[in-house]
Amino acid sequence: MRALRKESPTAGFVLRDVPVPEILDNEVLIRVRRAGVCGTDVHIHEWDAWAQGRCRPPFTVGHEFAGDVESVGALVTDVKVGDRVTAEGHIVCGHCHLCRTGNAHVCPNTRIIGVDRDGAFADYIAMPATNVWQLDPDVTFEIGGIHDPMGNAFHTALHGTNLPGATVLVTGCGPIGIFAVGIAKAAGASHVVASDVNPKRLALARAMGAHSTVHPKDAAAAVQKATGGLGVDVVLEMSGVPAAVHQAFELVRLGGRVQMLGIPAKPMDVDFATEVIFKGITVYGVVGRRMYDTWIQMTQFLRSEQFDPTPVITHRFPLEQHAEAIAVIKSGDAGKVVFEIA
Repeated sequence: MRALRKESPTAGFVLRDVPVPEILDNEVLIRVRRAGVCGTDVHIHEWDAWAQGRCRPPFTVGHEFAGDVESVGALVTDVKVGDRVTAEGHIVCGHCHLCRTGNAHVCPNTRIIGVDRDGAFADYIAMPATNVWQLDPDVTFEIGGIHDPMGNAFHTALHGTNLPGATVLVTGCGPIGIFAVGIAKAAGASHVVASDVNPKRLALARAMGAHSTVHPKDAAAAVQKATGGLGVDVVLEMSGVPAAVHQAFELVRLGGRVQMLGIPAKPMDVDFATEVIFKGITVYGVVGRRMYDTWIQMTQFLRSEQFDPTPVITHRFPLEQHAEAIAVIKSGDAGKVVFEIA
């Protein structure tokens, strides 16, 4: 089969012919139809400091995908050949304290497909049956293939928040931030302000339902106008940019909530006294998707027809054009990029 590989600790990917994975008794073999490309894949492609510290080539890249089940292991009873599926790409141990208390999303033994083991930029992928998620018949493989980043957005927007009637600021309109705009709107937020420096991404945020789309320098004025000077109820910080983090603490109301998905590139200073403690705010760090309540929320929102992620997808490429896919993400001209594998 074809597989997009990180063969060596240098920049770039290589498309290779490799053996089809052999599955264990508790695994399924999935024929990959669509796969999403994301910033993590760009980090691995560029072989930056994060990738050098985390990844151990050689391996097949890619952690967002959907397809149909080709075969199942001897112990698998709840997945069958022909099922249309996606999967949770974080493979957890299932027996640690976190896993056994409903917090598997922060399992310290997590292994991620396309990072720690072979991933989904290939014709086939082997996955534990417990990680497989069935797609509704009317959910396309393309939408199924971006459940992973959508799940990050659902986790950020919905966990611990009370969005009906709320005012929301989304700082950072990469694909996950744009998904979060649509989720907040579908969940009943009364006003969503989206902030980014990229006009194309702000246009996508408008398409997903943002009421106000602004450059960060104008975010304070937009929030003041939308909230009468109170500050927003919830900030979804999706960028990891230090200035945006400080702005999140500044523009959230007293007693409000800041959900933090964006990852700063290096340590940053925070004035906890004035930015957090004396404002009485709640700060929540978002890791991946909660297993599996986030997945249930995604399925329910898609069934409701109030949330349609299709406008976020701007580019589609065959696997052979992997260099072009990486380049368009790096250019900033893309929303969500998808590989059409089969």
